[in-house]
Amino acid sequence: MKFPRLFIYCLYFNFEPSIYPKKNLNPVMEEKLISIQNLVKKVKEEMFSSAFDLYSFVSPSAYDTAWLAMIPDPEQPGHPMFQQCVNWLLNNQNQNGLWGESNIPTIDSLHATLACMAAISKWDVGADNIEKGMASFHEHAANLLTKQHDAFPRWYAIVFAGMIELARNGDLEVTFSGELKEVVENIFDKRRQILEMEGHKDQFQYPPLLSYLEALPLSYNIHQEVILCHLNEDGSLFQSPSATAKAYMATGNSDCMMYLKSLIQRCGYGVPPMYPMDEELVKLCMVNQLEKLGVAEHFLEEIEDTLAVVYRDYKNRESEDIPINRLPIQIYRDSLAFQLLRMHGYHVSAWNFCWFLHHNDLLLHIEDNHEYFLSSMFSVYRATELMFIGECELEEARSFSRNLLEKAMALSTKNNFLPLSNLHRLDLGKIFLFHKCKENQGT
Repeated sequence: MKFPRLFIYCLYFNFEPSIYPKKNLNPVMEEKLISIQNLVKKVKEEMFSSAFDLYSFVSPSAYDTAWLAMIPDPEQPGHPMFQQCVNWLLNNQNQNGLWGESNIPTIDSLHATLACMAAISKWDVGADNIEKGMASFHEHAANLLTKQHDAFPRWYAIVFAGMIELARNGDLEVTFSGELKEVVENIFDKRRQILEMEGHKDQFQYPPLLSYLEALPLSYNIHQEVILCHLNEDGSLFQSPSATAKAYMATGNSDCMMYLKSLIQRCGYGVPPMYPMDEELVKLCMVNQLEKLGVAEHFLEEIEDTLAVVYRDYKNRESEDIPINRLPIQIYRDSLAFQLLRMHGYHVSAWNFCWFLHHNDLLLHIEDNHEYFLSSMFSVYRATELMFIGECELEEARSFSRNLLEKAMALSTKNNFLPLSNLHRLDLGKIFLFHKCKENQGT
């Protein structure tokens, strides 16, 4: 029975099936409304149960999955350690020939496609995928890259240049001509300048060069000791699956191996761009998405239970030093929590997310690296819409975030490019699509 379109219609227009007497409904409509109610029940059970896997609704990263797919099995070097990651790449190429989160070509999909082609080429599989991917890459690269007018952020110069070298080292023909060739040469030149200026001074850069370990050129020699001393307690390199995959291939470190196996066990073979993820942030995003979809009234009890836990942690949290690499996500989480809690009647202080305003070094850091803080600043700006008269900290936060967002928009208008922070991507619209597929399979 195909009812989900009606379900979405009912939710969108806040139509509550249970308040309409069934005696006034024809049998077909009655059956569909019962199905809608069952669907809401399923969503509640799966989203808010203790067994709910938050990672199942986080979009996988083709780029990071490709790096796990490149790791050779230490017992059989001619075979991949994670064969299922290779299979995931073969089965998740977009219809347009590129790899990435969307069927719409983006500059992100270009370096992801190069990494995916390099991964499957390494194991001599997916010839058709590579042919299709290469054709699509060359078809879209000129349009996507030339219109940026060389306004590429630091991270893109590092990663895109690195993936071109990776593909070429794997005997893939990645060639450019005309204006596009000049653009690519400029990207390589920008990367050269970045590497020369920054060197190994990781503590002065954000994110540090080592967080792009997988994309750094072979000529940029990094000793194993440097890599190992930057590993987190969980064995990851900056909680990045791609960087950790490269760290394992470079060092053979057993902690890296355990991290990667834990990642696969928890997330499956299409891995997220960051692991582990801030689970409280994911829950906040779930609630926020339900609010945005206009269906929150169907999940009132579940939302209140979630926010009650968030509020308890929010209220009891003490001041702490935030690692610089976690700063964007911390600001994003705190401002989103403030927004949702205040919308639901909780008494929360502006200090709970305006703490960064009291640190001049952090403000300067955010301004100097604003391209990594756009999602955070937009969340801050939205949270300040809930300020009361006399809340000076919120007024200051609103002014600061607005100035950075306007600066980014001005650059976007000039260069036709708006870099976005690589925060957790949670597509809860998939909740309804997921159940739609399940129900349709049963018809």
